[in-house]
Amino acid sequence: MVVKTRKPNAKDQSSEKDRSQSVSGKSKRAKDGKGSAFQSKNGVFAGFIKNKLGLSPSAFARGISVLVLALIAGFLHWYHLSHLFENDRHFSHMSSLEKEMAFRTEMGLYYSYFKTIIEAPSFMDGLYMIMNDRLTEYPLVINTLKRFNLYPEVVLASWYGAYTNTMDFFGIPTKMCWTINRGEGLDPVESCEGLGDPAYFYVTFVFLLNGAMMSLFFIYGTYLSGSRLGGTVTVLCFFFNHGESTRVMWTPPLRESFSYPFLVVQMLLLTYILRTRNPSKNTMMALVISNIFFMLPWQFAQFVLLTQVASLFVSYILGYLSPAKMQSVLVTHMISLAVCFLLMFGNSMLLTSFYASSLVSIWGVIALRDRLVGIFKPGLFTWVMQCFAWVVSTVILKFMLSVIFGASDDAHISSLIKSKFTSFKDFDTMMYTCAAEFDFIETETLIRYIKTMLLPVNVLIVGFIAGRTIQDMIGFLRNEKTEKSEDDEMEHLQLVAFAVLAVLIMRLKLFLTPHMCIMSCLICSRQLFGWVGEKFKLQLTVVGILSIMAVQGVANLQSQWDIIGEFSNFPQEELLEWIKDNTRPNAVFAGAMPTMASVKLSTGRAIVNHPHYEDAGLRERTKMVYAMYSRKPAEVVKRNLIKLQVDYFILEDSWCTRRSKPGCSMPEIWDVEDAQNAGKVPLCTVMWRDSRPHFSTIFHNNIYKVLRVPKTVRDMR
Repeated sequence: MVVKTRKPNAKDQSSEKDRSQSVSGKSKRAKDGKGSAFQSKNGVFAGFIKNKLGLSPSAFARGISVLVLALIAGFLHWYHLSHLFENDRHFSHMSSLEKEMAFRTEMGLYYSYFKTIIEAPSFMDGLYMIMNDRLTEYPLVINTLKRFNLYPEVVLASWYGAYTNTMDFFGIPTKMCWTINRGEGLDPVESCEGLGDPAYFYVTFVFLLNGAMMSLFFIYGTYLSGSRLGGTVTVLCFFFNHGESTRVMWTPPLRESFSYPFLVVQMLLLTYILRTRNPSKNTMMALVISNIFFMLPWQFAQFVLLTQVASLFVSYILGYLSPAKMQSVLVTHMISLAVCFLLMFGNSMLLTSFYASSLVSIWGVIALRDRLVGIFKPGLFTWVMQCFAWVVSTVILKFMLSVIFGASDDAHISSLIKSKFTSFKDFDTMMYTCAAEFDFIETETLIRYIKTMLLPVNVLIVGFIAGRTIQDMIGFLRNEKTEKSEDDEMEHLQLVAFAVLAVLIMRLKLFLTPHMCIMSCLICSRQLFGWVGEKFKLQLTVVGILSIMAVQGVANLQSQWDIIGEFSNFPQEELLEWIKDNTRPNAVFAGAMPTMASVKLSTGRAIVNHPHYEDAGLRERTKMVYAMYSRKPAEVVKRNLIKLQVDYFILEDSWCTRRSKPGCSMPEIWDVEDAQNAGKVPLCTVMWRDSRPHFSTIFHNNIYKVLRVPKTVRDMR
């Protein structure tokens, strides 16, 4: 069969061509339409960014890159902290009791309240128990939420309860447990890992919070320097000087672990406010909230804020800060303080602090400024007069408030500062000054700063800012107009304040070092170092400086990564197990402060003294207990313990013999106040040999000796 095909004629070819052209035209128009639609969508997105966010597309992209880099920095810090903590203790393979023992001194005390809440029948029952606590300072009933700044434990306990209840409802396991063979004749223990384990949950959130802090450091450095390279400098400086910047990886439950990240938020917001001509109400409210979150977890936050307010006041006096803005910042601090005072159930230490008095006195100096200027010509004399008025009025107001409220809880701080400049010393002061962290800053610390180039870079930056400030002051005195940068001046003055504190008390280098890392970002500031040359040349210079920093910085990090340990404290474990098995649940214990925290946490027994040494009444109770380590007669010490209703005293020979430096053993500390007994054999030495006839020994190992305190002569038989 033959298939025939019709040959197209000219007319058909013409029609086909027309159809082809028609289709081609449609196709072209379709492509053009798609292109227009794409451009239209692009335009809508760009318009949204510009109209809703007030940013150009390039600024938006830059912001996204900053956030991504900040998240990376935060993740790296969280991983670094978790890694160090696990390596140091092998935490994931420890039993519940060992995990609790690893939280020594104050850490154990704070964690015990978290444990109390999560083990209570309900969250509200647990909250009531810590607000009406009779175990911490037996027989007194105290509100520990008010005394010990326990809001972090309350929040974490509520989260833990919500998490475990939710997982249980859905039948999802929250932890994995296994048996650990410890060897060396020790019994096997059960070890659990996962967020369902209370200790694991607790430290995980501490490390997450401090990981987020590093993200804030990157954003802060970027904003302050105007360069992402500046944020990188801040983060790298922190990592290179990590051992001098934080101790959260070794001591997660301490108050600064919860508080300091919010100080970074607060300083970032304050810097933004100082750079903004008219900051919004929302920004000022955010500053109030960050102040509250900084103050609530930590009793010493007020001293940091005092240095900040002082730095702002000096900036105001020198003309870097307008009176209106200074008063706005003061109002936020006053509101924050009032809210904290209420949330802390009227804690008088807040209102009687130098910080509270300083806020009022600075407000008064600003209010009287116009009268002062009307009498005296603005200049050096008025600057000195305003500073003098602020200092005098703050001191007078502080002591007036202390008398009115009958508060003496912070008296030891004044004594501590006094001891730094005079020969003054007493029992409470020496309990601090004999500890290395409360001594003057070590020369080794400064050498470490120099090796990582942190100190030289900060000296350079501070030198340039100080030089510019001096020029501004001279220009003002000559009535010359100059451009002033409020935030750089405040940061510079804050650094100086932190440096003074760190020199006096080495522990406070934990404020100085991070702030030096923040200030280091200004090495990227075109405003300060534009004279180096074009932007690329400055960046090359900064990269060169970072390379020099990295030589020692990487070595510091490697030394941290090389720390491999395994927690073990069998003598204390033996003691705690004995207490749980052989004493009544209502038994009362006394002894060294760190050990008392462990006794309360792991056995649930009542104690009469503990490591939170900031309360005046507690200092007196501890002094009565520590008379066991003096040279006083045994009968006097026995009467003290009976007065405190103590059933058992835990004696540690190491507390009798060890000394951190000359004059700092416990008997030598007592010799300062108990000179009439100086030269006698310490009572603790006598009791370690033979506790009779005043006490009876009912447990002992190579570290601890438990003495039963008899209430009558019959009890000794």
